[in-house]
Amino acid sequence: MTVFQLKLTALVLMTLDHIGFYFPGTPIWFRFLGRGAYPLFLFCMVQGYAHTRSRKRYLLRLYLMSLFMTAWGLFLDTRFPSEYGYGNHNIFLPLFLTGLLISTVELYQRDRRKGALLLGGIALTQVLYQMLPVLLPFTRTLSGDVLTGVVPNLAVNEFGFAFIALGVALYVLRDRREALAAVYLIFCIYQFSAEMLSGGAVQWMMVLVLPLLLRYHGEKGPGWKWFFYWYYPLHTTMLFLLSWKLAV
Repeated sequence: MTVFQLKLTALVLMTLDHIGFYFPGTPIWFRFLGRGAYPLFLFCMVQGYAHTRSRKRYLLRLYLMSLFMTAWGLFLDTRFPSEYGYGNHNIFLPLFLTGLLISTVELYQRDRRKGALLLGGIALTQVLYQMLPVLLPFTRTLSGDVLTGVVPNLAVNEFGFAFIALGVALYVLRDRREALAAVYLIFCIYQFSAEMLSGGAVQWMMVLVLPLLLRYHGEKGPGWKWFFYWYYPLHTTMLFLLSWKLAV
């Protein structure tokens, strides 16, 4: 499969998942299938990151989209108040953090001084996130999901640090198919174990897309870059507004 085909598959699964998110009466298997969407996008992101001409522009694009999703979600929740709200939909933030950590590790391997400076910058960003309510009192009314969209936090994001670490692993093992499969399966087992402790396991069903990842043969396929970037906010907005309208 090409990156394009994997992205299209992820897009369909993501749409099913969000339909299930916004409309409670939807068959539960919509959400089950949706568990595979982000791992597919994450896999495609690390493949693209390995071959992009400019990592700085790639990261900047992801961060700017993260800022947009943060502001857009805040606007929708303010303009169209509802019981559950628009939701924390910001896939771009964990993808940005994944790319940032990949670059940090590789920079540290090439130049320890520059790598250490970047590590220090990441650490200071985590401190800044914690200090925001003190430095800017108006941010005390904002949720952690909104704050992290502006000042990225490794722990506070839609998928958490575990998936950022998975992304780094997928990048490192991108040319080692068997090792990648083993790490991915271990991660799914971890997800099952962690979720069972809280009463229900769903995310481990991302294991269903592993055969698709293993069918990737290194080809990019058609671009459609901006389509995938803008489909995300457009479809979530449409589904949210439809659910809001039906609830009024």
